[in-house]
Amino acid sequence: MKAVEIFTEMGCSCSESIVKEAVDNGLVPPELLSVATSFSGGMGSGCLCGAIAGAQMVIGYLFGKENSKGNPEIARQKSKEFIQRFKETHKATCCRVLTAGMDMASPERKAHCANMVNDCSKILEELIKIKV
Repeated sequence: MKAVEIFTEMGCSCSESIVKEAVDNGLVPPELLSVATSFSGGMGSGCLCGAIAGAQMVIGYLFGKENSKGNPEIARQKSKEFIQRFKETHKATCCRVLTAGMDMASPERKAHCANMVNDCSKILEELIKIKV
């Protein structure tokens, strides 16, 4: 199941949707999903977009220190590239900026955030070179 479907049909948040897709594809352990919960809606403060945070968690898990193929420099490089690529399209990474003027519970915001989830999923898939 793709991240956008998880976001729109399963009631998962933006950050959870990205991580759940990676869990479903066997890339990260199911326990990471509960970690993603607190990153929803800009970590509850409107800061970093939750979909970005979810993607960064997956990158860190796959390429971080404790992974068998881990290398902090690779993790940091992929993390930085992810942000650069997201900003090429959206210009910002802050949830509050990305959703400015939208009511939190509106269908407009849900659709807008589904677009962020989709873009994050695509960028992540390309960066990790594994079908997500």
